[in-house]
Amino acid sequence: MFLPSSALAGEHHETCRKDYRNSHPDSAGGRDCSALPGKREQLPAYHRITGVVCTRTNKTLHVTDLTLDRPQIVLLRTPAGKWNFSSLGSSNASSPTRDKAPATADPKSSATDQSLENLSVAKLNVNNGRVSIGDANGKSKPHVYDNVNVTVRNFSFSSQFPLTVAADLPGGGNLKLDGKAGPINPNDAAQTPLEAKLDVKRLDLAASGFVDPSSGIAGLADFDGTVASDGHVVRSNGTMKADKLKMSAKGSPAGRPVEVRYATDYNLQSQSGTLSKADVAIGKALAQLTGNYETRGDATLVNMKLNAQNMPVDDLEAMLPALGVVLPSGSSLKGGTLSTALAISGPVAKPVITGPIKLVQTKLAGFNLGSKLSAINALSGAQTGSDTSIQNFSTDAHVAPDGVRTENVDLIIPALGTLTGTGTISPSGALNYHMTANLAGAAVTGLSQIAGLGGKGGSIPFFIQGTTSDPKFVPDVQGIMNSRLKSGLQGNKPNTGSAVDAITGLFGKKKKPNQ
Repeated sequence: MFLPSSALAGEHHETCRKDYRNSHPDSAGGRDCSALPGKREQLPAYHRITGVVCTRTNKTLHVTDLTLDRPQIVLLRTPAGKWNFSSLGSSNASSPTRDKAPATADPKSSATDQSLENLSVAKLNVNNGRVSIGDANGKSKPHVYDNVNVTVRNFSFSSQFPLTVAADLPGGGNLKLDGKAGPINPNDAAQTPLEAKLDVKRLDLAASGFVDPSSGIAGLADFDGTVASDGHVVRSNGTMKADKLKMSAKGSPAGRPVEVRYATDYNLQSQSGTLSKADVAIGKALAQLTGNYETRGDATLVNMKLNAQNMPVDDLEAMLPALGVVLPSGSSLKGGTLSTALAISGPVAKPVITGPIKLVQTKLAGFNLGSKLSAINALSGAQTGSDTSIQNFSTDAHVAPDGVRTENVDLIIPALGTLTGTGTISPSGALNYHMTANLAGAAVTGLSQIAGLGGKGGSIPFFIQGTTSDPKFVPDVQGIMNSRLKSGLQGNKPNTGSAVDAITGLFGKKKKPNQ
């Protein structure tokens, strides 16, 4: 409905009471209508304005009750950050030079249209509306909110007013907002101050369109927090709870919920923000995420730090599938703690993650390393059992879209010794590791006797190939021979044949006896 300036021009008193309907099949009939003399227009199909009760006196228009049924509203933002409703309430909205003026959140810094300044609405309702929010000339689909219901009390352009909003979210779920807005910024209505409580239920992260589908991020999220804007910076804090969370395209939903207590500031003009706090809790496992983020076109870029110390592995284990981490088939991590300090940068859909990772006093249950290194039990007496106990595992990790690279791998297995090396994991899960086993304890005796390495143990080079779900241990024969030659140059007289036979047997490829 359009309320013309001429409606406020007179000095006399006039009261009008209207119930405007259009040609909707459920209405009483269609007709041209106007709120006040001076403007006549036909309402769009399937829209209706009802219950308009207004009083005009002394250049002031008071609307007692205004209801909009099933309106369809389209909100568009330009690449420069301007919205198609930004000029609402400006006295020079039609001026071509208006957009060149700097915007401000202070309503007194620019003249409001006098007719709108003297407009007040005691009760404004929007019922069962549809709101589409998108970018002008953007490639991405707009976000569409259905069943939008808005209630505003004591509205005016020049003062603060209470409002409530309820809507169905894109892709599922719903939101409720309850707070106060205003006064309307005459330079840019999009920069109108707001203070509200926000409650979001069952937001479908994948179906909503808020995240890049290629990121693999999915799950159902609830938000409970506050939103406050001075027209320039939006501040929000609260709690997010995510169920069935998935953080990788190759991942699967997490087995337990994730809770995040957050605080963030977002600059409307630069479309960038700061995450000052995000305390992530998975059971008793706690981590802190902080950093910066910004929007560039359809992409969101981040520069974050994740710090976590001594997180219980038992609580984290249910989260590993969501991150796309694949353990050997039939195995799981049990007990111990994990610590890390990661840097996260780049697009949310394809971030680069770097930093140290350390596991302490855990075990890979259901994975018998002795069966993979079959010769160890037979020749040295070392037994890892059906579970592989890990005293310490540490590495410097680099996770990127093209795969995972781990350097400075240091793995201490009490039943075997220390394994060191470096390697990569492809996006498909293929392993390519070059490792060295520095045997200790009971593992030394049998191997050193057979391979002729003496009683002080030895360093056995080998490869880990196959996949993360089915790793294969393969001897590095060339590395073994080089080690034996080096030993020979130092004055020893090794039995090269027995060394090769022993090491080959160690990795499950025993040499056939001579016929």
